[in-house]
Amino acid sequence: MNWKMREIVVMAALAVVFGIVYLAFLPVGSILAGAFGPIGWDVIFGIWFIVSVIAAYIIRKPGAAFLSETIAATVEVMLGNMVGPMLIVSGMIQGLGAEAAFAATRYKRYSLPVLIAAGMGASLFSFAWGFFVSGFAAYSAGMLLAMFAVRLASGALLAGVLGKWVADALHRTGALRSFAIAKGRALDR
Repeated sequence: MNWKMREIVVMAALAVVFGIVYLAFLPVGSILAGAFGPIGWDVIFGIWFIVSVIAAYIIRKPGAAFLSETIAATVEVMLGNMVGPMLIVSGMIQGLGAEAAFAATRYKRYSLPVLIAAGMGASLFSFAWGFFVSGFAAYSAGMLLAMFAVRLASGALLAGVLGKWVADALHRTGALRSFAIAKGRALDR
């Protein structure tokens, strides 16, 4: 599928905005982790997947979830995230997790359950990645299970449900009339 210039621009603009949002949520995660331990990060982890759901829901083309998440992670690194360039790899992995849900429908369905699945896919992929690079293996099985369950719920709610709400709100402004979201709304139910 060929991408139109306006699709690329909107995807990039969303990615830049959410790269800034992602960076702004780091202190929130730190406070939650200070209060609740490592599971505190998982409570809000879904916010770091939201642009993949929003961009894919608006544009409805293969690669939208992956590219938007990768660009957002790159912006976050350029603005000073302390993780550095490895965060870009994390963004790519999260984007692949979201992309997998849309690919499973052959990029034909963008209903709320599919958007929730995309948020959960990003959660699954990111948790697997975190297991290997963030030392999750040191945690007890119970802690790992709790972290994973909370991250799945966060991906479902913050990326899937909130992502749909944000994209629908943007659509209601009329700014997305020429995008696939406007043409495919009848199929989303």
